[in-house]
Amino acid sequence: MKKRIVLIGAGSAQFGYGTIGDILQSKVLEGSEIVLHDINPTTLAAVAEAGRAFIAEHGLPFSISATTNRREAFAGADFLIISIEVGNRFELWEQDWRIPQQYGVQQVYGENGGPGGLFHSLRIIPPILEICADIMAICPQATVFNFSNPMSRICTTVHRAFPELKFIGMCHEIGSLPNFLPRILGVPYEALEVRAAGLNHFSCVLSAKYKATGQDAYPDIRALAPAFFGAMPSMTTVHKYFKETGQWPRKPEDFAALETEAWPERRVFQVILEKFGLLPITSDSHFGEYIPWAYDVTDHKEILDFYRFYKEYLSNIQPSIELRLKERIIPVIEGILTDAGYIEEAVNIPNKGLIADLPEWLVVEVPAVVNKDGVTGLPMGKLPHGFAGLLMNQVAVHDLTAEAVICKSKSAALQALLVDSIVNRYRRMDELLETMIAYQERWLGYLK
Repeated sequence: MKKRIVLIGAGSAQFGYGTIGDILQSKVLEGSEIVLHDINPTTLAAVAEAGRAFIAEHGLPFSISATTNRREAFAGADFLIISIEVGNRFELWEQDWRIPQQYGVQQVYGENGGPGGLFHSLRIIPPILEICADIMAICPQATVFNFSNPMSRICTTVHRAFPELKFIGMCHEIGSLPNFLPRILGVPYEALEVRAAGLNHFSCVLSAKYKATGQDAYPDIRALAPAFFGAMPSMTTVHKYFKETGQWPRKPEDFAALETEAWPERRVFQVILEKFGLLPITSDSHFGEYIPWAYDVTDHKEILDFYRFYKEYLSNIQPSIELRLKERIIPVIEGILTDAGYIEEAVNIPNKGLIADLPEWLVVEVPAVVNKDGVTGLPMGKLPHGFAGLLMNQVAVHDLTAEAVICKSKSAALQALLVDSIVNRYRRMDELLETMIAYQERWLGYLK
């Protein structure tokens, strides 16, 4: 089916090359035009040249165009995929993380939750709202997918500003389950029916059963997972493997080649499993961003090692276009076009009753049916009380973050800090906000 698919932020080689490869392997999308859009003409041209060369070399029935002009890019678009950051990603990320710590806020990471997640949101949501405003003006019928973080705060704010926009958040974290559960339970992932939900980077498996018998698999997960995660390799060992092989371990045989060591960056994960009875779908560095006591539990060196190795990995990796599916967005597009009716394991969409414990307007991460009507979330009912309590701590934070961005309100931004459970002090929080605005004035100077 010939469609016009726009990649926003395509000058990023990793996103541009990876998503081009995802599209080019699709039989359903043959004949489509891939439109690359970015504000950086130099990197955009490089990705476009590589994409055209790959298509020509392999004789593929696709075309690629590239433009820095948003109106030109969006005209006639059927699908748009957003993956952007502003400024120097790691420099700003480290400010989000370290400056609040300097003011006494004990946050384990600084990307999605806590004060770091707030400042990241205040910086990145305004340009995404500008993009969405243009989409509504130029191609309002299009379906929009978002890769950017902080996912739930971005999506919540976009849906508040543009409630008619078909805007869906997608994250690869759910991909941990096909990796881990077969090795924990000793059965193929296809033999399991798994449902996970929550907020992005703050989701847990809510149910799991063996398809053949209908038997509940959760007792086996609770019994076997602690030993499995306790024997996973440390980041030091993983980094050594990466140095030797040039890739991160992903398949069971990769892990078998590693020395067995404890993986401390699962300590919060393990507490949630032991005390709340639920299996998180991500690691401490993300899950712990939302929990104040995570600072006491997690292994900080392991998180620092992860960040250092991740930064090095992205700085040194040589992206390439491959005819291999890496992300889940293209299957969702195919499912919409073919009326597939399959269940996508995790999408980020407005709650609207999908999780009974959370407000309608909050964007939640849930499984969904994908068909000609788009993406329709599956109702998850009421959550286990403890997990619901952790999630409800985020409701006011998301509400005030959206208000701060839309109303350009410094007062709302300060309130978003003061209602956050990660913030356990009042003194100098106004100074923290002013410091962040001063350091990131180019992006946060709109707050008045």
